[in-house]
Amino acid sequence: MAAGIELPAEGRVRAVVEGVTPQVDGGRFAVKRSLGEDLVVEADCFADGHDAVVAVLAWRRDDEGDGEAPERWHAVPMQPLGNDRWRASIRLPELGRWWYTVSAWVDGFLSWRGELARRIDAGDVRIALLVGAGLAADAAARAEGDDRQRLVDWGRRLQAASTGEDAEAMKLLALDPAFAELATRYPDRRFAATHAALPVDVDRARARFGAWYEFFPRSAGTGASHGTLADCVRRLPAIAAMGFDVVYLPPIHPIGRERRKGPNNALEAGPDDVGSPWAIGAAEGGHLAVHPALGTLDDLRTLVAAARDHGLEIALDIALQCAPDHPWVREHPSWFRRRPDGSVQYAENPPKKYQDIYPFDFESEDWRAMWQALAGIFHHWIREGVRVFRVDNPHTKSFAFWEWAIASIRREHPDTIFLAEAFTRPRVMHRLAKLGYNQSYTYFTWRNTRAELTAYFEELAHGPGRDYFRPNVWPNTPDILPEYLQTGGRAAFVVRLVLAATLASAYGIYGPAFELMEYEPREPGSEEYLNSEKYQLREWPNDPDPTQSLAELIGRVNRIRRDNPALHSNASLRFLDIDNEQMIAYAKRAPGADGRGESDNLVIVVANLDPHNPHAGWLELDLAALGIAPGTPFQAHDLLSGARYLWSGARNFVRLDPQRMPAHILRVRRRLRSERDFDYFL
Repeated sequence: MAAGIELPAEGRVRAVVEGVTPQVDGGRFAVKRSLGEDLVVEADCFADGHDAVVAVLAWRRDDEGDGEAPERWHAVPMQPLGNDRWRASIRLPELGRWWYTVSAWVDGFLSWRGELARRIDAGDVRIALLVGAGLAADAAARAEGDDRQRLVDWGRRLQAASTGEDAEAMKLLALDPAFAELATRYPDRRFAATHAALPVDVDRARARFGAWYEFFPRSAGTGASHGTLADCVRRLPAIAAMGFDVVYLPPIHPIGRERRKGPNNALEAGPDDVGSPWAIGAAEGGHLAVHPALGTLDDLRTLVAAARDHGLEIALDIALQCAPDHPWVREHPSWFRRRPDGSVQYAENPPKKYQDIYPFDFESEDWRAMWQALAGIFHHWIREGVRVFRVDNPHTKSFAFWEWAIASIRREHPDTIFLAEAFTRPRVMHRLAKLGYNQSYTYFTWRNTRAELTAYFEELAHGPGRDYFRPNVWPNTPDILPEYLQTGGRAAFVVRLVLAATLASAYGIYGPAFELMEYEPREPGSEEYLNSEKYQLREWPNDPDPTQSLAELIGRVNRIRRDNPALHSNASLRFLDIDNEQMIAYAKRAPGADGRGESDNLVIVVANLDPHNPHAGWLELDLAALGIAPGTPFQAHDLLSGARYLWSGARNFVRLDPQRMPAHILRVRRRLRSERDFDYFL
């Protein structure tokens, strides 16, 4: 025996399981799926020699079964793909944390059956039947009910047949497929190799697909009056008519008076200036209170219920920071960092300064109490009926806190959705997603050229983060009025709407400003809105001139999204060739109803990225990938304009005038019912 080297616990395990996908950081973090979405698992499973290997995908709930005995889990057989690669697919039925693993073993019965089929000598076949009788007896010992007696009987028949002379007749009995199916129900898994269990979090479908509309409750009033939550209720029908799913409200808490900012971020505020909603806390309360000018907790409950009646959800903004006069600043001074002169350090991102905001110190000696209080904010609003949260600047808070807080909240409320407002470095954004954030803001706001958009969305849809990082793309926010919208006119707003709504399955707009195409920056070169709603009340028209509003078009785009399952996820996104750099084209295709294969719902989007000039190009389609037979005509129905085009072949001409409509959203029909369809489409 080699000195110093211990024998393995079980040396008779011959199978190998490796290369399991998907997994995030070796199982350190959970893969994400939503209800109705398949978890497709692949693995390399093999063994020494030429014996048959069997592989299964096993899974269980976090609180279910024996974590150390995967043979007691739910399981499905995996199918070989070739070159020792195996695959299986499951659809997990409930929200929450699940575990999955792959087990493989050398299967004595299947190995015996495979060898028997190749034997030709009667003597060899007689010996093989005796071996098979023993295998049948072993399987009978593992079987239950009537199956046990059937296997016993089969073993006796093999024993009796082993005295025959006709090799083919003996083989015919031994290879009976009915008994093979029976025997494989009860495999010998004593020497199975099992991969370490991997976590998967199952979310609501809203975590994968949804359209968000953001507006400030205090600007929902009539005239120049301060809006209320009751005013928000009156806005819901118009938002629902535009087809949105989530109504996102900036912070609704009392706003600090100390160091309050004035219009356009002025350092000095007048007596009637309302301040920034993100400067949270005043004498009236902090993160658990509603701003008195907006109403009461009862008013919020009424709003949440009214939204539900309109098919909408309310999302609240949670900003873990305090105004100087937040009660916690006085009650828990150790939760905040001090400057050398003893004053509290306000938030800075040089050269930007936020004198009206105090960040929490996540290195505080009293961190445990602080963590409990911060997580308690979410629990408080969950009790009031809110299940969707947009979290402000989560990348400036402790990673350890988020991992603990989100896990504890979702263990109790697995239907909760967290959106990370983290415009920061890629690795930081991805870490937040791994820690539990269901969705994240993205760099879409600054990706304008075809090359930029293609590279970025290829990464989002098919890159390493595809199993845990869900993009939620916004063409504008209260903080960001991009240059493209400042200078591109109506066409710029339209094309960014179409791109956001079709490139990603989750998107949002900062509502009134986008809907009414507000484009003036605070000063040249700035991405801040002039007269930003962050610092003052804005009066938005209740019934805007349709020629000055995108409401009707937004509603049309959102209906297209709902009606076409191809747009409900990002996994099928494929960019298409078009011979004009000012144009972009891509396709999405829905999976089949059983989650396998692909359905007939195929959508192609073509957009002109130049908001000022018409552009044309030849679109090149991969007919085989799109499921279109060569030479077969097919319909391209523009769901934006209603126009129908009859296309044939891989190359098709497209021209888009931004002054009319800068994009096509084409629903492709690959089968024409009759010759009359040709006349109709033409």
